[in-house]
Amino acid sequence: MSNKTYDTLKVVALILTPILAFAASLVNIWGIPYGEQIVATLTALDTLIGAIVVVANKAYKPPEEPEEKTE
Repeated sequence: MSNKTYDTLKVVALILTPILAFAASLVNIWGIPYGEQIVATLTALDTLIGAIVVVANKAYKPPEEPEEKTE
């Protein structure tokens, strides 16, 4: 996964999708049709994108080597 793709997914997962979920929750308050389905779909989408970002982050970063003990 390229850095640009990773950064885009991260922004979507951390900023854009929660904003849309907030707006969709207002749909429920105001009684606009399918509000519940919209909120559930956005939450599921955000969870999926978040999981992809975590997996990509772990794949990108090399494992940390344990520090040597100095005596």
